[in-house]
Amino acid sequence: MRSGTQTHGGSKSEIRHDERQFGLRVRDDGKGIDSKLQNDDERPGHYGMRGMRERAKLLGGKMTVWSELDSGTEVELSIPAANAYATVCGRRRSRLAEKFAEKLVEKDPERKS
Repeated sequence: MRSGTQTHGGSKSEIRHDERQFGLRVRDDGKGIDSKLQNDDERPGHYGMRGMRERAKLLGGKMTVWSELDSGTEVELSIPAANAYATVCGRRRSRLAEKFAEKLVEKDPERKS
């Protein structure tokens, strides 16, 4: 499995991908999330965590959140590769792959996508 890690301030992100699965993990050392907001006790009209979990499920994936007040938060997303890398309109690359290629070129303009 290929992976890459990036750190910024008090946060750390990791992307893993191979022919079976795409995974993303983001971790911070912030204030954390109140357990009421992690569950279904969200404010009316706000879909926050519940909406993010539903979107992951629609892609056949799973989103997990670990958090504790004053200890930070970690969010992990995993999506089957067949859904994460699906081609769009006969194009060779998926939208996800295109985004990654754009980011690589932004960081290193001499890199070819």
